[in-house]
Amino acid sequence: MTDNVLGIDRSILGQPWRWRGTSAAARGGMAPDDLVTQLLLARGCPRDALDAYRSPSIRAFLPDPSIFRDMDRAAERLADAVQTGEAVAVFGDYDVDGATSAALMIRLLGMLGLPARAYIPDRLMEGYGPSGAALVRLGAEGASLIVTVDCGAQAFEALQQAKDAGIDVIVVDHHKCAAALPVAHALVNPNRLDEGEGAAHGHLAAVGVAFVLGAALLRTLRGRGFFAARAEPRLLDLLDLVALGTVADVAQLRGLNRAFVAQGLKVMAGRRNVGLDALIAASRLTRAPTCSDLGFALGPRINAGGRVGKSDLGVRLLTTDDPDEARAIAEELDRLNEERRAIEQGVQADAEAMTPAGAVAVVAGAGWHPGVIGIVAGRLKERLGRPAIVIALDEAGVGKGSGRSIPGVDLGAAVLVAKDMGLLAAGGGHAMAAGLTIAADRIAEFTAFLNERLADAVERAADGRALLLDAVLAPGGVSPGLVDALEAGGPYGMGWPAPRVAAGPVRVVKADVVGNGHVRAIVAGDDGRSLKAMAFRAAEAPLGAALLGAPAHRRLWIAGRARIDDWGSRPAAELHIDDAAWVA
Repeated sequence: MTDNVLGIDRSILGQPWRWRGTSAAARGGMAPDDLVTQLLLARGCPRDALDAYRSPSIRAFLPDPSIFRDMDRAAERLADAVQTGEAVAVFGDYDVDGATSAALMIRLLGMLGLPARAYIPDRLMEGYGPSGAALVRLGAEGASLIVTVDCGAQAFEALQQAKDAGIDVIVVDHHKCAAALPVAHALVNPNRLDEGEGAAHGHLAAVGVAFVLGAALLRTLRGRGFFAARAEPRLLDLLDLVALGTVADVAQLRGLNRAFVAQGLKVMAGRRNVGLDALIAASRLTRAPTCSDLGFALGPRINAGGRVGKSDLGVRLLTTDDPDEARAIAEELDRLNEERRAIEQGVQADAEAMTPAGAVAVVAGAGWHPGVIGIVAGRLKERLGRPAIVIALDEAGVGKGSGRSIPGVDLGAAVLVAKDMGLLAAGGGHAMAAGLTIAADRIAEFTAFLNERLADAVERAADGRALLLDAVLAPGGVSPGLVDALEAGGPYGMGWPAPRVAAGPVRVVKADVVGNGHVRAIVAGDDGRSLKAMAFRAAEAPLGAALLGAPAHRRLWIAGRARIDDWGSRPAAELHIDDAAWVA
């Protein structure tokens, strides 16, 4: 007896279809309430935690901050700075996680009466992470305490220079750590190799770690009687920043992260952050943002500043209280995002033309813009089904690389090993993403190392490849009501995948290419109902070819994610197709 859904062992994309988490026999006769329960259980929710996962709250999931190494030491040092009015600088990364982490720390310190300055390095001129020169310069300009966010875990030389200059540094990070740690007043990172109970929260983005540090700071000040004569800030009001950084950094939406995003979306709907309000308007969203909007509308615009514009635009937007300044920055980020898209398309076309064989696809090109290589690596990974690294080479033969991985293949750990072996000038990251600096003449050796080290893991991931489904429906079952019911199991994202349903059997009534290689189709089922479907970036892929060339007499099953199409006079449901299979 096969476990394949609908007996499909090889779809148009060459994979079997299987149930997510539960067997077909266990799925019979589900009532609407049971659907949400099944969605939660199939994603790893313990049965005794169903109530907490249905309505994830910070109270239910936030751990005692003291379980993290150096957390109390960091909170005490920050509390000292607040009470003495010390000059503090926040050094952040230039991506969304860095911008939101920096904005959270700056806003919280501001609520406590301590203005702090932000420093975001220029991606092209300074590169990733703190440099000794920048830290020492901040000290010379008056900062005696620097908090690095979303960076610093591997900044050995820079942090030593800061210490030598008499500057205290608190590192707030989430990237993979080596066994040795850089010198710092405190290094808060759940992915420290010597982390104990806090290691269970290694999936937090840096902004999540910063929020926990914020909770520890308020607790420390509360214990010192700091709020006896003044109101205590509402840390929960900053959850909109945490939600945005968590989703944009593709952190796994389980445990505390689910609570961050679920509650952060509620805060964001109130549009109290002037900068986020302007960004929502610039993104042309006419409703409260959803989890998907954070990853595909708001996040890319903030990232555009660090990729192709001024690196500090994101944190400036998220910390300003001036509506006019916010509107101007948001419009500039929207313009830069369009520029980024054009640059990305050129690099992607070049990279796809040279994609090599091997467990890991490593491509390099002279003149590629380093600000878009992470996006292109992600596109290659999706198209090839294996990890991909894209390297932009400058005129001196130095490459800046960005990699994206697949579930079950720890790319960040491999990059750290390659750095320790001397193959890389710099490198780090986490399981699903990594960044690196490499000399052009070491790329071939580095590629060989990755292919040897990761071949078994990539093969295991490929062997286990299957399209996982949550439900099978007739076309008429894909309705706005179904979409609403499915959303009750959210928020969805990395580690908590959006529900996927199969609909059919259907015949393709009409199919054409729209936009940037997307395939739009109208399909009709045996139940007499028709359904709009979209296959994104599929026009030149096997899936797109099947839809565009489907004979009128052949039926097929289509599988994907049900979404609301609200462009018409009234909302309707459509299916965003991930795969399809011919009916035997």
